Amino acid sequence: MSGRGSRITDEEINELVSKLQSLLPESRRRNTGRVSASKLLKETCTYIKSLHREVDDLSDRLSGLMVTMDSNSPQADIIRSLLRS
Repeated sequence: MSGRGSRITDEEINELVSKLQSLLPESRRRNTGRVSASKLLKETCTYIKSLHREVDDLSDRLSGLMVTMDSNSPQADIIRSLLRS
């Protein structure tokens, strides 16, 4: 990639957009070729937001499990370690 202070080339932008597209589940399923960078960035933001919601939901569920189990059990230790991560 370009050094500091240099302009990024269209080729570099296209490469980065392609890499980003390959990380998004919707983009991999679509297989329609290249999408606009702005649309891809919007999809990325939406996907990251959904991942945050999923993490929050899983954390809430793990916290709920902690209430129902012996706090000294090995399972409780595992859940506590997951919640700290």
